[in-house]
Amino acid sequence: MLLPAEKELRALLARFAEARFRHDLQPTGHSSRELEDTSYTLCVMTGTRTVDEALAAADVMLERLRAERGEGTRPVLAA
Repeated sequence: MLLPAEKELRALLARFAEARFRHDLQPTGHSSRELEDTSYTLCVMTGTRTVDEALAAADVMLERLRAERGEGTRPVLAA
């Protein structure tokens, strides 16, 4: 599995958090679609099936990217 770019993953996590916050505060059809869209994209980007799995996978990916940045390497394939 290819690791997403750190910048893209962080941006998507921010969009997801914002969409979830907006939808929780004042649910509308638009906020529901936005939350569904960002949830789906997050699952696709992390190779998971649920939002909870995607958030956990994103944490692991970000930790791996941080560690690899510290080592000065970034392999293309994930283990």
